[in-house]
Amino acid sequence: MAEIASQGGWMAFSRYMEMALYEPGMGYYSAGAHKLGAGGDFTTAPELSPLFGAAIVSSLLPILEGLRAQGLPTQILEFGAGTGKLAESILTRLNDLGLPLDSYDIIEISPDLAQRQEARLKALSEKLSISTQCAWPSSLPSNFKGIILANEVIDAISCDAIIYRNGFWHWQGVTVIDGKLAWSIGTPVEQSLLPEVLLTGNFSEGYVTELHAPANAWMRQVAKHLDTGLFLTFDYGFPENEYYHAQRLEGTLMAHHRHHAIQDPFHLPGLCDVTTHVEWSQIARSALEEQADDVYLSNQASYLLDAGIGDIALEIGDPGNPETFLPISNALQKLLSEAEMGELFKVFAFTKNLSAILPGYSLEDLPGLRGRNRL
Repeated sequence: MAEIASQGGWMAFSRYMEMALYEPGMGYYSAGAHKLGAGGDFTTAPELSPLFGAAIVSSLLPILEGLRAQGLPTQILEFGAGTGKLAESILTRLNDLGLPLDSYDIIEISPDLAQRQEARLKALSEKLSISTQCAWPSSLPSNFKGIILANEVIDAISCDAIIYRNGFWHWQGVTVIDGKLAWSIGTPVEQSLLPEVLLTGNFSEGYVTELHAPANAWMRQVAKHLDTGLFLTFDYGFPENEYYHAQRLEGTLMAHHRHHAIQDPFHLPGLCDVTTHVEWSQIARSALEEQADDVYLSNQASYLLDAGIGDIALEIGDPGNPETFLPISNALQKLLSEAEMGELFKVFAFTKNLSAILPGYSLEDLPGLRGRNRL
């Protein structure tokens, strides 16, 4: 509230979201609160089952083989690795297949989560005698050659909120009313900052949505720093024709606390996760602007089924033993069901300087993209 006062009583929502999530010692990801799993605020796909990571390995094998064929190290770098469950699942699966990985690095802004990741991977290395080197760099190195992963990262990058009033788009900012945080309409948004769909679409009075300049800038930086290899991310969201649908009147911003979705992004700031759905079309354009060769988008269910998650489930579990196979079946249902994570969660990828991207996989249409958006 002090910063809002210092800015004349109005703060851009992107600044509020950045503070609520990342302010040192006070932000959601900077403090030490328990965030993931049954005792946290939300559960991610890697937390549900090691099947998720094992299926990812199946789709990464051609990429790893391509890197080896070019005489390059086999290395994975993960952004925002949570508790380290995805890294653990991937390294375990590679070990089971007898395929060594040179390095698995993690970029993590939460000191609490970084400690948990390090402890988990150290225990795994001792248990399986894995020789993979693990490190926690502070930033993505230039000219990176390898695989970059990000699971539910982009949704937590700050965004701006806008509202349609009297024929124009206006910034939605944050003010203080009676000692409480509240929305406040600001100045009109410059048209150059708006995607074409918001300039040409038919939107009702009071329609609210989001703009994602920071996420798109992050995607351009990742694509710029990836010299050779694959970027692969999982998150919930829509391409722009769905994201900015005329009937999506209230945008996609929400808070998460103790496994409850809360519409009010000002609820318990610093204690709640604040997220927005990803707008995938501009994310794809951002990658292509930095010379990505191909982009790929599909829903999570299709990706995991193409990656053979069903066969992996039968490999590690016996359907004839309900006691052991029921948890596997339940995890599959949550990962694949249209009513759970199967449809809303998307898989986005791009390659640079590789001969192919996820061979055998399908690609959804991304309206507005031309040229290199098909395999």
